[in-house]
Amino acid sequence: MNIAYANCLQGLLQGLKSSVEQMEKSKVYTQKGLLEKIKLCLSKKPLPTPTDRKKFDHDFAISTSFHGIHNIVRNRSKIHRVIWLVVVLGSVSLVVWQIYSRFVNYFTWPTTTSIDVQYVENIEFPAVTFCNLNRFQADAVAKFGAIFFLWNIVSRVLHLQAISANSTGFTEAIEFLASHQNFSITDFIKKNGFYLSNSTLLGCEFFGKPCGPKDFAHVFTEYGNCFTFNHGENIQTKKQVSVSGRGLDLLFNVKQEEFTDDPALGFDDAGIIFVIHSPKKVPQFDGLGLSSPVGMHTRVAIRQVKTVHQEHPWGECNPHKKLQNFSTYSSSGCLKECKALHIKKHCGCLPFLLPGNGVECDLQKSYNCVSPILDQIEVKGICTMGTYNSSCPVPCEETEYPATLSYSTFPSQRALKYFSKKLNQSQDYIRENLVNIEINYSDLNYKITQQQKAVSVSELLADVGGQLGLFCGASMITIIEIIEYIFTYFYWICILFLLKIPEMTQEAPQVPDHLENTDSMGEC
Repeated sequence: MNIAYANCLQGLLQGLKSSVEQMEKSKVYTQKGLLEKIKLCLSKKPLPTPTDRKKFDHDFAISTSFHGIHNIVRNRSKIHRVIWLVVVLGSVSLVVWQIYSRFVNYFTWPTTTSIDVQYVENIEFPAVTFCNLNRFQADAVAKFGAIFFLWNIVSRVLHLQAISANSTGFTEAIEFLASHQNFSITDFIKKNGFYLSNSTLLGCEFFGKPCGPKDFAHVFTEYGNCFTFNHGENIQTKKQVSVSGRGLDLLFNVKQEEFTDDPALGFDDAGIIFVIHSPKKVPQFDGLGLSSPVGMHTRVAIRQVKTVHQEHPWGECNPHKKLQNFSTYSSSGCLKECKALHIKKHCGCLPFLLPGNGVECDLQKSYNCVSPILDQIEVKGICTMGTYNSSCPVPCEETEYPATLSYSTFPSQRALKYFSKKLNQSQDYIRENLVNIEINYSDLNYKITQQQKAVSVSELLADVGGQLGLFCGASMITIIEIIEYIFTYFYWICILFLLKIPEMTQEAPQVPDHLENTDSMGEC
């Protein structure tokens, strides 16, 4: 039984061995057949002889449009050949150096700036946002003295002023935060901040037509309640002017006795602060606000300047950068969104001065979470502006309104009596509360400052082609001739390599069966 089982097993092993050998032989035959077909195909196109290759080189040298090559070949004098060889090599060296310098210059992304003045019959009037330098009603502050400190905490999202534990009102503010956790500073400022009505806006005229508080939109800034004329979202108030020297004329009553602020925090002026900006942008007062004191007539002559920046790498703008809460991209709007995103991620709420959808941060979170996060944003440089790689690159196009201000005493002695009688107030009250602001275009034109590419792709190609033509008399056709010449030689080398390649697969020398059996018996 054991002998029969061993014979059966040996027969199975021999059958398996023979099948494996057949598979390997068939694979070798397939590969060998493919190589034979390739060799057969290449053998039909024999390699050129050395004489043919020499003739091919000579024909190329005398027929190419690359200047100077045929002079090296045709001249019988060795001296002339050497001279022409030096000339050709020198020209090629110069053209390589020139082309290299042109490419190096192109990849430094150079730009030029052009300034163009466009004269028009009608020009869009900008948006103007006005705020009272005295932000809060005196009666509300008398009952709630901690409002100055609390408002500084809330407005830190716009300006990173330090919140010192030793500052005035700190203890009172902490006690208030502990006892009034549901206090809404938004409602408080709206109700007890500066307001715009017929008693605070005594006169409003735009291009000879009357206007009023209804033509202004309420906005929150670091100055509390502010009001924007010609707001971008209010289509009905969008204004255009057609005559220079006429525009917006306003008369404010700041009501110093009714509104007040804390001199210890630097708010010791009386008057109106305003900023002129594009109707599509949010107002930004940081370093850009213009002040008009009481008892003065402020005349503002503005110009419109449009600036166009190139996209990266020529410039620093990113045309694909979009904002979620603003229709038009601006660096200030982007910075607000960046802060809002970071604060919402860490604090789970949004300060009401920042854009976005979310739960409004209460005063406790504003002090305990928002303020430290703002310090972290500043220290780590999380929200940055300016360069292409920053969080908020410069806009590709922006409109600014440079202004020239002049002042005169308002009102005059005769006008003082008129306003005193009209408003039923004393002359001292008129001097201490009235502000007259007049905003006009100096000229009906706008200036376009445009950043442009100093070298375009077409100019680079033209420059390279000029250098090739100047030094070598070469053109695109010449380049194609050289490529064809190199390709032909490469083709011949490939044929030579394939014909001379040894057999990739050769059958291994078979071991005689009796030797194989001897080895197997030895192993046993």
